[in-house]
Amino acid sequence: MDILFVLVCAGLAGFVDAIVGGGGLILVPAMFSAYPNAPSATLLGNNKSVSLWGTLMAAWNFSRRLPLNWTLLSPAIACAWLSSLAGAWCLGLLPSSWLRLALPFVLLALLVYTWRSKRLGQAHAPVFEGQRETWALSGVAMAIGFYDGFFGPGTGSFLIFILVRYLGYDFLHASSTAKVLNSASNAAALSLFIAQGQIWWHLAIPMALCNVMGSLLGTTLAMRLGSQFVRWMFLLVVSALIVKTAWDAYAQSLKALLTPGLLG
Repeated sequence: MDILFVLVCAGLAGFVDAIVGGGGLILVPAMFSAYPNAPSATLLGNNKSVSLWGTLMAAWNFSRRLPLNWTLLSPAIACAWLSSLAGAWCLGLLPSSWLRLALPFVLLALLVYTWRSKRLGQAHAPVFEGQRETWALSGVAMAIGFYDGFFGPGTGSFLIFILVRYLGYDFLHASSTAKVLNSASNAAALSLFIAQGQIWWHLAIPMALCNVMGSLLGTTLAMRLGSQFVRWMFLLVVSALIVKTAWDAYAQSLKALLTPGLLG
């Protein structure tokens, strides 16, 4: 039953992740619930191995109907890969606790801004052109790649928001571009997990197949229903991320505050 549960969750994660990111919000808790005694690094490594194939499939499916500028993307892919490795390397050297505490509020600001800006991301009108767009996208990829390697939650959603708000992409182009760059950062992190022997291949392979099927369904719906559908999915996933990250960051502190009162 545990295997069936995580396979279903892998498919659902692939569906959500293909559209707006945030698949880890579904799959990571599911794996920790199904395998509570497994090492955290092993479960996170399996999540990366599964999500990589889903994001690659999403990028491929988007590129079939929404041509991607590979001349523009190639430097950004390299930046995402290298900065994700740098972020993973810094993981044991720098504290990330402040990020955990700040993340719910950053996501809330992002949600409110997107909700109030009704026309945000509805039209594809890149702010930069030519070499300037290459530099801008590479800079975004470097920052987000480092964040993905160092911390991770909400990477896809942050990337889509930045591409829409600051580079002038619509939600559909932003989602397709995000899939390509997220694939690079996932691959970099996965290479470290593989080197450490943290992957359960007997579980990762069937989960990856389910994730790919969910990803295909998600990208097909996104392209059929357009940017407005992606926008609503974005708002939904970011709302869920706010709840999840706030609980992770503040649940223990809240329990500590309430317990003395309950005992008294």
